[in-house]
Amino acid sequence: MRTKSVGKKKINVVTLGCSKNVYDSEVLMSQLKANGKEVVHEDRGDIVVINTCGFIDNAKEESINTILDYVDAKNRGEVEKVFVTGCLSERYKPDLIKEIPDVDQYFGTRDLPVLLKHLGADYKHELVGERLTTTPKHYAYLKISEGCDRPCSFCAIPLMRGGHISTPIEKLVSEAQKLAKKGTKELILIAQDLTYYGLDLYKKRALGDLLKELVKVEGVEWIRLHYAFPSGFPEDVLDIIREEPKVCNYIDIPLQHINSDLLKSMKRGTTHEKTDALLGKFREKVPDMAIRTTLIVGYPGETEERFQELKDWVREQKFDRLGCFTYSHEENTTAHVLEDDIPQEVKEARVEEIMELQSQISWEKNQEKIGKVFRCIFDRKEGNYFIGRTEYDSPDVDNTVLVSAEDTYISIGEFADVKITSAEEFDLYGELV
Repeated sequence: MRTKSVGKKKINVVTLGCSKNVYDSEVLMSQLKANGKEVVHEDRGDIVVINTCGFIDNAKEESINTILDYVDAKNRGEVEKVFVTGCLSERYKPDLIKEIPDVDQYFGTRDLPVLLKHLGADYKHELVGERLTTTPKHYAYLKISEGCDRPCSFCAIPLMRGGHISTPIEKLVSEAQKLAKKGTKELILIAQDLTYYGLDLYKKRALGDLLKELVKVEGVEWIRLHYAFPSGFPEDVLDIIREEPKVCNYIDIPLQHINSDLLKSMKRGTTHEKTDALLGKFREKVPDMAIRTTLIVGYPGETEERFQELKDWVREQKFDRLGCFTYSHEENTTAHVLEDDIPQEVKEARVEEIMELQSQISWEKNQEKIGKVFRCIFDRKEGNYFIGRTEYDSPDVDNTVLVSAEDTYISIGEFADVKITSAEEFDLYGELV
């Protein structure tokens, strides 16, 4: 039986998908709080707002299952209303209304003012740049642009997020200053494409100009770059990474594949040779840089020979960090007209082969770190260990540094120098120095 809640309604924001969604949820929560609403993140609430992901099949499935779970909770009287926003809702709104009609309202990725109105709140323009962060307070995501103008054949992001829109440098600096005053020490720059930043506003690639301003923000000690597109990469950024201590010697550059024919079909604007030349420049200009990449296997036309080329290249490049995904055949993308000709079990076997190879590479690289001292930031305590990261590691996706908590105390969110004493494939163990 439905229970009638008394007093103030609590709004529970549930976030699915990538760090861009985390950022959007934080903006929503800040607006709600400024309107006097009681808001929680992934906790119990009378009203639920689900910020969905619609990128690939697994993410869509997780989003749909989460919606169904909360609709069931609504039908049992455990929550009063369920609202759905984000990428899945933007892309499939008519289908979702038809298939899951018990959701109270669906909203797209750029419907924040309308969503707020349905939650009894007004969009406050003076709050632009304000967020109720859901990450540990010592690090935060800084979304520098929205949308994407790239034509990648496999990607549905432009369908869900629209075209590229850069946020002005002064607004991002102001946002960084506000975060720093709240204790943020590490900024993780995110976008669908960092490389494109500034072209719409300043008629040039301005990521370097942005970094030069962000490093002036007092209190921020690390700035990390995520999601840089390889084609048209602004090389002045490499000089800033090398020369500016606050900018981590780290870059996340999704390369997706290395076979030139597949890269052409993927509309990536590059080739095997150009990719190797770019990676060569990275390593020449910033020899100490950790390079993270992501790959797609099972794209239409990926023969055994082309997959072998990818494997050989991974073995040769020895990336510091690597993620691998199976190709997802997405409707309304230009690749959808191609035959999805690689069986799912073959795709999954290829992911395993790549990740097994990367695991060995990571183990070898980690063995080289034994005996060396690294400055680490500590994110949390788990069991008998404090869990930290070096500047070469981003939270949740990269390696961790574990220091025994049995005879040592480390404040969460603080930096400490750690000497590495042993290493596994993805974890380093050490002691304070």
